[in-house]
Amino acid sequence: MTLRIHALYHVDFEELSFIKQWADNKGHRIRVTRFYENDPLPAQDSFDWLIIMGGPMSIHDENDFQWLADEKAFIQQSINDGKTVIGVCLGAQLIADSLGAKVAPSGIKEVGWLPIQLTEQGLAHPLLAGLPKNEFTVFHWHGDGFECPKGATPIATSHTWANQGFVYQTPKHAELGTWIVGWQCHFEVTNQSMVDMVSHGQTYIQEAMSDHPDSVQAPDEILELGNSYIEDNNAWLSTILDNLAK
Repeated sequence: MTLRIHALYHVDFEELSFIKQWADNKGHRIRVTRFYENDPLPAQDSFDWLIIMGGPMSIHDENDFQWLADEKAFIQQSINDGKTVIGVCLGAQLIADSLGAKVAPSGIKEVGWLPIQLTEQGLAHPLLAGLPKNEFTVFHWHGDGFECPKGATPIATSHTWANQGFVYQTPKHAELGTWIVGWQCHFEVTNQSMVDMVSHGQTYIQEAMSDHPDSVQAPDEILELGNSYIEDNNAWLSTILDNLAK
């Protein structure tokens, strides 16, 4: 089946990246709303999957980014309609907020290639079949975190922040065979998108390193480590997306 995928972009340097490669290879169709260019939101009947990407803002910054209120309402409607909804970092935080969970600074910023581990529920979940059973390294870039929404399954954790991902189904989602998935990390990162994120985040990294030396890596270290980890991260994401599309 050809999927109609709609993506929400908050900044021009956090795009679908590897997800676009996956979708193109599968013959799926992609359309995008770029909030920073004041693009309109689509009709709910025009897409099957909603993918909400990351960004440097907080979900609480509605005074600075007035489109956030419309985005939150749109995400809520997509959930109510039983769409497959996928959130990456800020996107996951927006989904968690829509599901009634608290989103706030986690106390420890995580930037760079750091380990996570699937929870017992994550290890047993069919969407994650094929992911490593032991600790594995992914790309992080976040200071805020989410509590696991009520009724959701916590699927990943790390040494510094308990909730690194969740999956959720309403009765309507279960009936349709669709899912809601949120991840703090960036499985989708490619060499180019990693360079773009680091380039735009130099000041953030330098400020965060002094307060969080164990969980924030220097720009050069991030770029060097990416050469070792990006291929595996993309392969794990491909497995998750394949499982979602079954």
